[in-house]
Amino acid sequence: MAEPSAAPAELRALTAARGLAAWWVVLYHIRDSIGGLDGWPMAVLARGYLAVDFFFLLSGFVLWLSYAERLRGGGWPAVASFLHRRFARIWPLHAFVLTGGVMLALLLAATGRHDPVEFPFTELPWHYLLVQSWGMEGALAWNKPAWSISVESAAYLAFPLLILSIDWRRVPTPAVIAAIVALLVLLATTLAARDADTLNQTSGRLGLLRCMFEFAAGTAVCALWLRWRARPRAATIASLGVMAMLGALWAAGALPEILAVPPMFAALLLVLALSHRGGVLASAPLHWLGEVSYATYLAHYLMWKAFKLAFVAAPGAVAWPLIALYLLMVLVASGALYRWVERPAQKRINAWRFSRRRPRPSPALR
Repeated sequence: MAEPSAAPAELRALTAARGLAAWWVVLYHIRDSIGGLDGWPMAVLARGYLAVDFFFLLSGFVLWLSYAERLRGGGWPAVASFLHRRFARIWPLHAFVLTGGVMLALLLAATGRHDPVEFPFTELPWHYLLVQSWGMEGALAWNKPAWSISVESAAYLAFPLLILSIDWRRVPTPAVIAAIVALLVLLATTLAARDADTLNQTSGRLGLLRCMFEFAAGTAVCALWLRWRARPRAATIASLGVMAMLGALWAAGALPEILAVPPMFAALLLVLALSHRGGVLASAPLHWLGEVSYATYLAHYLMWKAFKLAFVAAPGAVAWPLIALYLLMVLVASGALYRWVERPAQKRINAWRFSRRRPRPSPALR
């Protein structure tokens, strides 16, 4: 089944949603230090690790939309170009922030406060290579949120193989929906067999499975969007119904998190994509949050470590003015890293050109 070829250059609602999800992760990591936070606000922030599942689905969606046709018809040069551009997108800022973490660890070592579990120098090469969560580390360390970037890099390597294995355009719509359900049910079954009750328990080694299944499901969600975007109303209503049903079953304890949340987020992703205008999510401030979200996600954790060393004298709740100061610093750092590190490095690396040198003729043939 062919899909309409013309697609918007950017779905602004998805960009904004990525930014909001990144801030959900930020608040998740500092939740226990926010004084007076309890009840449903704490319950919401305590689930901030679920934003990563939305990221994995979104990544599959966006890459299928952007690269499926190019990779399918471009052969090895297209694959090489794709991997080159992915490297330019994720590695420079990761390396920059990780180097900041190394400097922090060296400072702690110089003052006798180095934690070898939090900052294991023997595992540092795996982190620079972004393979730390391919089974190379025993526990999350260094810049802990980067575990998801590590497993996404594995998904990028597998993506061209997925393109060669299946063309969602030729798969009937009921079969595409069934594939999404099967992928996410299989993920939940696999995680349950390994005694994971929540998705947070999968970070690290099981995170590779979590990413691969959700990334693949995201590509299929994109295929549905390509078919339904011209007539979004029915699909939006159906997706909202799926979200409501799964959310109610999860809240009632009838479905575990590992089974309810990924398909609920897949439906949410489709709803956001079908919202062409995006509403408030298309606003300039929220769109900007999405543009700088990679910097927000990568920088906030080590910034929180450094912030507490500098401004927080004792463990426990942190005063609200200091929490506000930290959040403002993350916001400013996100914009600065995006403008002066992430984007320039990405453009510079994307400009690299690799060409074969012609062999010099043998002297006997001159």
